[in-house]
Order: sequence, then C-alpha cells, then structure tokens
Amino acid sequence: MESTCFGFFFAFLSLTMIVLAYDPDTLQDLCVADRTSVIKVNGFTCKPESNITASDFFFAGIGKPAVVNNTVGSAVTGANVEKIAGLNTLGVSLARIDYAAGGLNPPHTHPRATEVIFVLEGELDVGFITTANKLFAKTVKKGEVFVFPRGLIHYQKNNDKAKPASVISAFNSQLPGTQSIAATLFTATPAIPDHVLTTAFQIGTKEIEKIKSKLAPKKI
Repeated sequence: MESTCFGFFFAFLSLTMIVLAYDPDTLQDLCVADRTSVIKVNGFTCKPESNITASDFFFAGIGKPAVVNNTVGSAVTGANVEKIAGLNTLGVSLARIDYAAGGLNPPHTHPRATEVIFVLEGELDVGFITTANKLFAKTVKKGEVFVFPRGLIHYQKNNDKAKPASVISAFNSQLPGTQSIAATLFTATPAIPDHVLTTAFQIGTKEIEKIKSKLAPKKI
C-alpha cells in the first residue's frame, strides 16, 4: 500500500514538473509590454489598458531587406516583444534574415524557442546538430520550409555566390534569445580564460587571440 502511494506521489510530482516546464497561458486578452517599468518579471509587466493603442501590435520592419554590412554576410531583423509590445505573453514572434551572396548565418542556438524558416528568395544550405552530434542538413529553396528544434545548434548558408537570399523565421516565444557559438565563446564579458579555450579547441594562445581579434566588435 505504501509503495503504491509513493508511486502515485512520484507520478504526480513528475506531471507537475512537466506542466511547470512551460510558460503558462495568458490569463487576460491583452498584456501589452510596459517596457518603461522598473518592475522585473519573467517577461514584461502589462501596460494600463487605457494606454494601449493599435500601434502596440504593429511593426513594419521586416517588409524589406536589411542592409548587410558585416563579415559573415547576413543580417537579422527581429519582430519580437522588444519591437512589438503587444506580443507580451503571447508566446510567438518573427524575424527576417537577409543574406548577401554567399552569406552565412553562423552556428547559433535559440534557448527559448523552436524556429521555422520560410524561404522568401534564394536557395540556402541549412542544418542543425543534435545532442548525439548528428547533423541534419538540407538545401531549401524559395517557398520551402525547414524546422530547427529548440536549443539545438543550427545555421543557414546562402549557396549562391551571385545573388542574395532571405527568409522569414517564426518562433514559439515572444523573445527566443540567440547565442552565436563563436561570439559567445570568444567575445564573452568577462572573457573566458585562454587556458579553457586552448584546451577545449586544442590550439595555442596565439590562435585564440587571433580568433578573438577577428570576432571583436568593430570600433566606430
């Protein structure tokens, strides 16, 4: 009898932990982000309903290609809660990614969301790597869709050396977060100790410093 009770307890505990592992559903129609509030919550506090306007649900920033002016050859324009206050608590967002000819969106992760891309223009080599270190890669063309599971390292590469490409990305998070693998490791503040990086990558300190210098933000 006692073992049966313990069994039910642990089953209930497991179920509770599963339920709490996800964001709760919104409890009101609207919770437009008040980005000026000093109150810190998981997300943003709600703006008074009397101050909400249609503009809180509007953003025109992904209607045209971004200017790509970096060494990797891609630019990301987010349409998340930082740009659209009305997305707060709704658990969705978009982004537009534009690629120069031969451009790359370097290996990165989104810790809080799965990503789905829809190819607007061009042809891309895309892929993600599982925790078993298996690569799933494919070439996607205009009008096609590819999915990157939450938290897994992934990339997109414009395989046309002459023409640009672009995609629309959809996320199941109002703010999915992005960690670029190279930038995270080599431009962190404070810096990761060189001896950690030299051991991890099996290269010397000079090589580490060379990589850091290439990835360091350009001074204006």
